[in-house]
Amino acid sequence: MATFLYRIGRWAFLRRRLVLRLWLGVLLVAVAAAAVAPAGEEEDLSMPGTESQKAFDLLDARFPQSNSQGAEARLVFQAPDGQRVTARENKAAVEDTLGSLVGGDQVASTTDPYETGAVSEDGTIAYSTITYTADAVDLTEPTKSALGDAVRQGRNAGLTVEIGGSALDSEEEPGGTTEIIGVAVAAVVLVLALGSLVAAGLSLLTAFLGVAIAFGLVSALAVPLGLTSTVAILALMLGLAVGIDYALFITSRFRDELAQGSEPEEAAGRAVGTAGSAVVFAGATVIIALAGLGVVGIPELTKMGMGGAGAVALAVLVALTLVPALFGYFGRRVLSRRVRKATQPGSEHPHLVPNAAGRSGLGTRWARFVLRRPVAVLMIAGLGLGAVALPALSLELGLPGDESKPVETTQRRAYDLLSEGFGPGFNGPLTVVVDTAASSGSADTQATTDLVVKTVRGVDGVASVGDPVLSQTLDTAVLTAVPQTAPNSGETKDLVHAIRDAVSGVEADTGAGILVTGTTALNIDISEAMSDALIPYLTVVIGLAVLLLLVVFRSVLVPVKAALGFLLSVGAAFGVLVAVFQWGWAADLLGIEQTGPVMSLMPILIIGIVFGLAMDYEVFLLTRMREAYVHGASPGEAIVNGFRHSGRVVAAAAIIMISVFAGFIGLNSPTIQTMGVGLASAVAFDAFVVRMAIAPAVLALLGHRAWWLPRILNRVLPNVDIEGEALSRQVPASATELDAAVPRLPVGRD
Repeated sequence: MATFLYRIGRWAFLRRRLVLRLWLGVLLVAVAAAAVAPAGEEEDLSMPGTESQKAFDLLDARFPQSNSQGAEARLVFQAPDGQRVTARENKAAVEDTLGSLVGGDQVASTTDPYETGAVSEDGTIAYSTITYTADAVDLTEPTKSALGDAVRQGRNAGLTVEIGGSALDSEEEPGGTTEIIGVAVAAVVLVLALGSLVAAGLSLLTAFLGVAIAFGLVSALAVPLGLTSTVAILALMLGLAVGIDYALFITSRFRDELAQGSEPEEAAGRAVGTAGSAVVFAGATVIIALAGLGVVGIPELTKMGMGGAGAVALAVLVALTLVPALFGYFGRRVLSRRVRKATQPGSEHPHLVPNAAGRSGLGTRWARFVLRRPVAVLMIAGLGLGAVALPALSLELGLPGDESKPVETTQRRAYDLLSEGFGPGFNGPLTVVVDTAASSGSADTQATTDLVVKTVRGVDGVASVGDPVLSQTLDTAVLTAVPQTAPNSGETKDLVHAIRDAVSGVEADTGAGILVTGTTALNIDISEAMSDALIPYLTVVIGLAVLLLLVVFRSVLVPVKAALGFLLSVGAAFGVLVAVFQWGWAADLLGIEQTGPVMSLMPILIIGIVFGLAMDYEVFLLTRMREAYVHGASPGEAIVNGFRHSGRVVAAAAIIMISVFAGFIGLNSPTIQTMGVGLASAVAFDAFVVRMAIAPAVLALLGHRAWWLPRILNRVLPNVDIEGEALSRQVPASATELDAAVPRLPVGRD
């Protein structure tokens, strides 16, 4: 592996003009494809195979004139203080408001609250349901404008009018001040870590190019592959974070090689052969973790995983080819001015290694401190992470609805008005579908439906059951059951299961199919499916990653330690999510306007992303330790050597990644905000507590046993040579072959 990557690094350095043109060509193609491609459509969250999704599919088949998961708006009317919505003037205002929407473009139906009985008992609140033929993201601006005009008409008549439902849901677009701040922080950290504007700019430039290509490809493939805006944002987030980090690691190794006296061409080859090997395996671990999201069975989650994996793969390719190509243009200018002066011919310090001073630097001093007190460091770090993880025991999962929106939004005000007038369960009605296709005749359908209505009404926790609606073929009936409790409450979850248990007896007696669905039921099914998929997912991802690290480090205990350390960091990250999003700690500081359950997608999504990123730091930090150990250093000396060479760079990489992730917290999207907080905190815990405290403490306690590998595995496992040991033997021949094949170009010129 090291020799192969060494050849790639030298080839890219020598053929820098060709490599640069190729990448610019790919960029132009991606941007052009994105520009001419039609805009992608947002898709409803679905979970194939669940009861609620089967019911939605059945409704679409039996009621083809309607869209079971189409956009819906609820216009909620409240009369002025001391008045009723049933008063003549107020009733006329409500009817005029709704009349302006009847027959409008994309409007499927509009209900009259006075005919449907959608008026509160005290007569102060009423609502109308407007259903649309299209999904929320497909509603046109004229359609939305008509809805807004109707609201203003009602308000001008003296009524309080608010809009609830999915019709106002919109696609989240990347771009914002906090993201710019995150990139700015990353740039400052790069300059401080590398001491060179050229080196910092090189890392940022290559990362931006990779992200631009990934974003362009996601946009171009949005329609044929059904990719959503969340997939694009995740690709942007991950591509930017790992792109900067991977370029930083290779650039740092290139600087080390230059400072030790290597020629730029040779330094580029060695940088890619050594640090590039770590990049390949770190990237492979991230890709495995993200691709593994497909085992959950949620199409949207699978697409997010594949989009993120593609962005990471692009970042790896850019780091291995474009970065060394740019070394050919900048040469020794990637070094700081002080080091360039010291390494000039005739200098008193012709081979001043930047890390030489680091032998008494912070990283080295910290490593020696851990070696002196490994038990104390392990106990303090482990107990500290355990304490931060304690709130995770109170983790509540759900999908955000109108109740999670800020109180000043019309959706939240509509939610509160409906709760006030009709009870909290009215915001999350359940839909019961009765399928009698196996029976014959409308009498059977009517009798079965009446039995279902009676059964559902008898379930504790049901506030009301509406009149059933039959399909044109008279083989399917739909009825609405309103819970007494709020959509995201545990009581509503229990109610869904209680209804399904109760109607199972009717199914057995009549042979009909009875399904419980609706947005609330779908959210419950998805949350439970995520919980059920968590163990298989962890088994697949951690198992594959442990095998990969076993090959990389040729050790049994190092991969196991890495996996256990990850569990600590992700547990602490979940504790932060609960404290911020459920309990509201520091929510105002982070711009989180409303607390509530953590999105049900987040645990498994964060686990997938963080596991891959956690292994990044494991690979980069331990590669230097392994390199020193195989060259004869003692276990303790190897730990110090790893921190001496990689500690500062890993810390800088972690700060960069934290800054990038934190920059997305400012987006007004619960999904992206939760990912930003969860990923930023998880990377902080993993990089600075697990990898820089717990990992060296465990290695210090294990000693030589940390690098033990059974003889049978030593014979079976391939030797990937991530430390670049083979370069010392094969470099001369490889260099000769390359020099003969490719004319040497002057360093720093095109």
